[in-house]
Amino acid sequence: MRNLTRAEEQVMQILWEAEKGFVKDLLEKMTEPKPAYNTVSTIIRILERKGFVQHKAYGKSHEYYPIVSKDAYRSHSIKNLLSGYFGGSFTKMASFFAKDENLNIKELEKIMNEVKEEVK
Repeated sequence: MRNLTRAEEQVMQILWEAEKGFVKDLLEKMTEPKPAYNTVSTIIRILERKGFVQHKAYGKSHEYYPIVSKDAYRSHSIKNLLSGYFGGSFTKMASFFAKDENLNIKELEKIMNEVKEEVK
C-alpha cells in the first residue's frame, strides 16, 4: 500500500465518512478555505490510480467510493510510523508519547487496561 499526501488523506477522510460521493459532494464537506473543484477532481483521480478509490460512471459524472478501508490504511500508517521512527518497537513509541504528552500514571493504566481488553 502506498502512502498518501496530506491533501489525498484529507479527501480520503471525507470519502471514508461519506462512503461515496461526487466531487461536488466531497468539496461541500471540506473546511474553509476550500480547494478548487479541479484540485479535488485531480486528487480523487490520483487516489484512483493509487488504488484507494474506484468510481461508478453516470454519463459524464463519476461517483467515487473507497476500496481501501480506513482501518487498513490506519494499520499501514502506524506500521510505517513504528518502523520509521521507533525501530519497530511499540514500547518505544508508547514511551515517546507518554513523555511527550506528560501522561500521568492513571492515564497510562487506562491505556494498559484498554490494550488488555483489545487483546482478549
